[in-house]
Amino acid sequence: MAPQVLSIEYRPLASLRFDPQNPRLHSKKQIRQIARSVETFGFNVPVLIDGQGQLIAGHGRVLAAQCLGMTQVPTIMLENLTETQIRAFVIADNRLTENSVWDDRLLAEQLKALAGLELDFSVDVTGFEMSEIDLMIEDLAPASRGKDDPADAIPDFGTKPQVTRAGDLWVLDRHRVCCGDARNGAAYSAVMEDRRADMGFADPPYNDPIDGYVTGFGKVHHPEFAVNAGKETEAQGDFNDRGG
Repeated sequence: MAPQVLSIEYRPLASLRFDPQNPRLHSKKQIRQIARSVETFGFNVPVLIDGQGQLIAGHGRVLAAQCLGMTQVPTIMLENLTETQIRAFVIADNRLTENSVWDDRLLAEQLKALAGLELDFSVDVTGFEMSEIDLMIEDLAPASRGKDDPADAIPDFGTKPQVTRAGDLWVLDRHRVCCGDARNGAAYSAVMEDRRADMGFADPPYNDPIDGYVTGFGKVHHPEFAVNAGKETEAQGDFNDRGG
């Protein structure tokens, strides 16, 4: 089979047509991730089109380009494929990439190396969330068998002055930590900055510190504490003891 000579041509976005039968879906989150990648590294992978300007591969990159306000993108026209071959290629182009797997250790080592450099971009532009990256890097260090991990030691703060008071907000790069009361809506507003969370975890005080309260993981026991003592009515206590 003679090799095909491919040429890259920049075309206006308005001249490209999406394939209405493309079986691959792109979420808004993924499109934003692709857009961040394009902003950081440039539009380095041309999209594939047929002779009529309809997309064969690169729908997500074109959607990202639209979000970024780009007017043109690099394209490669495939004129040597029949319509049937194009249909099969669209599926193969997406499916075959799913058949590969990561070498977890090498991936973690690469991400750790990037995290240790002074980059002008965030490592999560790779498509991995920072929480995933942290876990992978942490897993690189083997646990010492039979020995206490120094990282698990609880520091003695009894003799040190307290520097945090209720209402303080600590900004740690992309993370925010608020010292406040979980029952106070203002504490959530300070942390979230008008953003919405997908999920939240709270440990509200219950009126039975001896027996604890029932959760999906069994009973949780609390020592006596000021907020807990005598704050609930008998009816509220009964409701909480039933897991309400």
